[in-house]
Amino acid sequence: HQNRLIHPCHTPKLATKFCPNLSTTLRDPTLAFPNNLTLHTVRERNPAVWAGGSQPWACTPMQRVAVLIPHRDREQHLTHLLAHLHPMLQRQQLHYTIYVIHQTGDFMFNRAKLLNVGFLEAMKDVAWDCVILHDVDLIPEDDRNLYLCGQQPRHLVVGRNFTGYKLRYKGYFGGVTAMSAQQFRDVNGVFQTSSGGGGEKMMSYGRGNFYVGMKVDRPPAEVARYTMIFHDRDEHGNRINNERVALLYRPREVMYSDGMNSCRYKLLSRTVNPLYINVTVNIGTDKEL
Repeated sequence: HQNRLIHPCHTPKLATKFCPNLSTTLRDPTLAFPNNLTLHTVRERNPAVWAGGSQPWACTPMQRVAVLIPHRDREQHLTHLLAHLHPMLQRQQLHYTIYVIHQTGDFMFNRAKLLNVGFLEAMKDVAWDCVILHDVDLIPEDDRNLYLCGQQPRHLVVGRNFTGYKLRYKGYFGGVTAMSAQQFRDVNGVFQTSSGGGGEKMMSYGRGNFYVGMKVDRPPAEVARYTMIFHDRDEHGNRINNERVALLYRPREVMYSDGMNSCRYKLLSRTVNPLYINVTVNIGTDKEL
């Protein structure tokens, strides 16, 4: 743990009042995606960010929020996401830290397992109240789309640019979601067998909605808007799992056998960068770990 810095939540609380539910510093963000944007530039534009996050000093946030971003070979997407996400979260007056969970090796990209890894690793640092499960290629368009958790799991992506800002389908629970730490534990994290194709997004909806008594909450459609940065799918490492549809029909069967409690991985490194905490892992196969 030699490269693990003290998180903002470990510093003395100077403010005696809680932050308002809706910050007075919200504004309409300007979305821009310059090709020459670098992490150094993003860092210069966010001087209040350190060790991957920030915390307001004028008020005390009601929740501590960890943002979990699964990642592999999407460096430019990550740079643009950080460029937009850090300013928005600061304007929302949140106490937050961003974790990037980086998968190495040639094994099929497994977004779901990386989210389970991110949760387990983040909780080693802080007892986070809320976790945001965030795709690297989705950029929020509205400051009023609060990155906070509620009494029910919150699906923050009602629409995105390439779907005409309409919900893809009723049971969709992917892209960007907010779950309290307890909710995440109650559903045993994310169904991780469905690597590569996003089937875990529907499976997670089934776990919470049908088997734990949760109901998904969504912000208004005019607020929960995202711009998706397009990219070509890596057919070798990020290809679609053709078995994902069949897997969707057995959520009860795998509810407590496939998820956070079965998440095996090899931690290769943890690096505390100014803009995010990088967690590099080999998720391999069970025989390799």
